Amino acid sequence: MNKTLNNLTTEEKLRLICGKDCWHTCDFDGKLPFIRVTDASMGVRMPVDPEQWSSGDKPSVSYPSMQMLANTWNLEIVKTYAECVADDCLDYGADILLGPGVNIKRSPLCGRNFEYFSEDPYLAGTLAKQYIAAMQSEGAGACVKHFCCNNLEYNRLQQSSEVDERTLREIYYRPFEIACEAKPVSLMSSYNRINGVLGSEYKKGYDVLRKEYGFDGLIVSDWDAVRDRTKAAQAGCDLEMPFHPEHYDALVADYKAGKITDAEIDVCAQRVLDLVYRCKALQAGKTRNFTQQERLAFTQTAEEEGIVLLKNNGVLPLKKGQSLSMCGWFARPCAYERKKPELICGGGSGRVERLTPMFDMLEIMQRVHGGKITYEAAFSEDGVDSSFMIPGNAVDNAAESDVNIVFAGTGARIESEGGDRHAMKLENTAPTRAILDTAAVNPNTIVVLFAGTAIDMSDWIDEVAAVLYVGFPGEKGGEAIANVLTGKVNPSGKLSETFPLSYEDTPAAKGYIDSKVTRYEEGLDVGYRYYDTYGIPVLFPFGHGLSYSEFEYSKIELVKKDGCSLEVCYHISNASQTDGKEVSQVYVRAMSSYVYRPFKELKGFTKTLVKAGATQKVSVLLDRRAFEYWSVSENGWDVEDGIYEIIVGASVADEKLKAKIKIKGGVIAVL
Repeated sequence: MNKTLNNLTTEEKLRLICGKDCWHTCDFDGKLPFIRVTDASMGVRMPVDPEQWSSGDKPSVSYPSMQMLANTWNLEIVKTYAECVADDCLDYGADILLGPGVNIKRSPLCGRNFEYFSEDPYLAGTLAKQYIAAMQSEGAGACVKHFCCNNLEYNRLQQSSEVDERTLREIYYRPFEIACEAKPVSLMSSYNRINGVLGSEYKKGYDVLRKEYGFDGLIVSDWDAVRDRTKAAQAGCDLEMPFHPEHYDALVADYKAGKITDAEIDVCAQRVLDLVYRCKALQAGKTRNFTQQERLAFTQTAEEEGIVLLKNNGVLPLKKGQSLSMCGWFARPCAYERKKPELICGGGSGRVERLTPMFDMLEIMQRVHGGKITYEAAFSEDGVDSSFMIPGNAVDNAAESDVNIVFAGTGARIESEGGDRHAMKLENTAPTRAILDTAAVNPNTIVVLFAGTAIDMSDWIDEVAAVLYVGFPGEKGGEAIANVLTGKVNPSGKLSETFPLSYEDTPAAKGYIDSKVTRYEEGLDVGYRYYDTYGIPVLFPFGHGLSYSEFEYSKIELVKKDGCSLEVCYHISNASQTDGKEVSQVYVRAMSSYVYRPFKELKGFTKTLVKAGATQKVSVLLDRRAFEYWSVSENGWDVEDGIYEIIVGASVADEKLKAKIKIKGGVIAVL
């Protein structure tokens, strides 16, 4: 046992595992080193008063949200993003970043979807693994969250997520399993219950993390998620945050009554100490990789890679000399600085006090595009402000312009920690009315859509020429949007979640919200697994994203590796005159399975730069896990004998190449 632990009194050990305040571990007046933690899903959120929950925040770099990072499908972008955030942590003396969030996007109504990567566990886990490894290599510890099944915010302190074992293993545990390969220093429990057991007391899950996934870090509660400190400690929750005097007093009383042992206390206290010294070791000798200005510049690069061109009838990219009309509050958030935290970010832990003023698309487009540009507010952020509810001059401007651009979406009032969206559609009628009224007089209408997750566009999608999904952008989001609109940047983002036609079409619609119980009756059929398996039409499929280039796929070749491993090789050609990046995805379909399997599942991906007129050979490695399922009867992973189809696609719905293999006794044969 650590020598320092032996120097602590029992009272100090009990206090150590209860935290010091909102953001620090105990130091006992300098007797121990301590660590400082901070929120971050769009950048480092550093409170002015480190002892207070909410005291205003210090300015910090605002990055694109996690869902936009996922839409890049670019591991190099993820790496640099994490390195930049690590530098921000070092700037502010933060030891641990409370992220990344790897919870599955089970429903588009979840208020924290903007903080999460994907509806797919492989994609979420792979991106998280890269993020964690990069951040910790640069001196900042990661805290993977929220374990587990925290897939809604409604009544999160009371509700229980009821999930079968196989679904837990293949869908909701899986991102954490992959993330643990990067050796995160800590992991956060969830608010909710899992099959009736509080997240802070979820010993069954904690045992899986430690005994099966090799997690050797500290488990911390989500803030205010502990009900009984003794039970949480005995289950394996090492640290409660923030400090609650009444919980500490109850813990002391339980110890005196013999309800918790010295050995149980020592396990938790030792992990707190180990975390402190591990974090200090991570930081030792570390210097900043990037200046603050370089981090600011990178936000533009990340956003450009994550912007998704959902629809384009040929109006994009804009042509020089075209006159433009623009409307919508989102075009000029600079004019509404008083509401800047509410406009283009998620609420709660995702809010960041920006370093620079909010962008002005009117000024940016005048600089980047030039020509005649008009602007009319037309509607407020969410359509609530009655002074902006009449499109007015926006319709006249649209009629007189070559191209009309409507900037619409959601913000922190609608997408936020602690609450869920009420609907998938844009709230209220004003934004939709502005889209429809301006599109009626200008067929070249483009919608630039701000949102942290899927939006129902059924009221207006057929009436517009193009849709550009820009998520919640970072500090240089305006420049990124302008560069994509004008063709200075070729869009390469693809959706990391499905955009369904309506909320009623989603697999979780019937059982999403109840007072105390959420039943995951869809089982494995989450996201595209459901739509694909049951033939449910969607607005935009998982993995979808358009480009200004035209890509062609050819020459699939399967190369057998050792045992149950396979290299998938193919060629991507750029048939256009524009350099572009293509995200190609590899799916596996079990064609002769005796157990239930979704129609196909993502098992590999890569993003490839292909020059105009050139061809690139691409390869993706599939290991044994690409073919495994969780066997309930065997209580372990298994590979079923049979025929498997390997599918290379531009999205889950756009299958380009196929080939087959046969697996027998864990050995692959290429057919």
